[in-house]
Amino acid sequence: MKTIVLGAIAIIILFFANLAWGSVNIPWQDVGAIISGSQTDETYRYILLESRLPAAIAALLSGAALATSGLLLQTAFRNPLAGPDVFGISSGAGLAVAIVMLAFGGNIALGDFMGADFLGNGATAGVGVSGFLAILIAAFVGAMLVMAVITFFSAIVRSHTVLLIIGLMVGYLASSAISLLNFFSTAEGVKSYMVWGMGSFGNVSAAQVLWFIPLALIALIASLLLVKPLNAMLLGEQYAENLGFNIRRLRIILLLITGFLTAVVTAFCGPIAFIGLATPHIARLLIGTENHRRLLPVTMLLGSVLALLCNLFCTLPSGGGIIPLNAVTPLFGAPVIIYVLVKRR
Repeated sequence: MKTIVLGAIAIIILFFANLAWGSVNIPWQDVGAIISGSQTDETYRYILLESRLPAAIAALLSGAALATSGLLLQTAFRNPLAGPDVFGISSGAGLAVAIVMLAFGGNIALGDFMGADFLGNGATAGVGVSGFLAILIAAFVGAMLVMAVITFFSAIVRSHTVLLIIGLMVGYLASSAISLLNFFSTAEGVKSYMVWGMGSFGNVSAAQVLWFIPLALIALIASLLLVKPLNAMLLGEQYAENLGFNIRRLRIILLLITGFLTAVVTAFCGPIAFIGLATPHIARLLIGTENHRRLLPVTMLLGSVLALLCNLFCTLPSGGGIIPLNAVTPLFGAPVIIYVLVKRR
């Protein structure tokens, strides 16, 4: 309980720090006035409501989502190095987004037909999506395809180490395909994808965050409802089956939730490394238990804390520049993974 309270306090402090600090510092009293709806400087109001508030909300939810994904994967595969980026899930989502952005110009055509009899002189009608919705759908499909591949191999390969290597190879294949798409794409397409691929919570606009909040919360709440079967899986698949859990169905549910969380974050913010892999280990070190009734909420809180902290580091440099998110997350995540590897020998 103490860890949860401290985590909540840290989130509140970091959230307001993300609103107040940046290339233009906004006084704390003005931050409070803008949030409460009081009259204040219009420039501050625009910066906070249109840029910093959506970014802070995106960081808050993305950190919790990625950390939850990492914990679910580590439990489902009983592998401490499992994570959405290590298993190639983020790479799969990134490849699908690259295909949509670089090969199809940001559009997904769901169907085309000629309707001369109904639409006039040979007019073409089709059902398609473009822009942000196309990227969201592509990221979800890419993440789920990789999850399907990992699930298939998990039924064949019993070694967790071999399964981890397969996930890494899937990630390398996706990265190779992305490189080929970049090579044959236009300069504008490559630039757009590179900016997206660096990762940034600031990519989420005030309008998009209204979609981000319910999508992320639904999956996070669904994961909290799986605390009991997650604890059963820690004792082994046979024990969990004796308790009445369908392991195959449970693993599919876990993979669906993990893929959905990863896809949503990747679509809105780009691929983000290390948060999903490192945060569950930090939570275990702090509370000293594998009980998901405590571990899962603490992991969510720490994921939000870590994401807000990384976002703050990205926006602090003077001169108005913003550091790419994936240049900051390894500074926090890599030492944790090294410690875990050394400790487990």
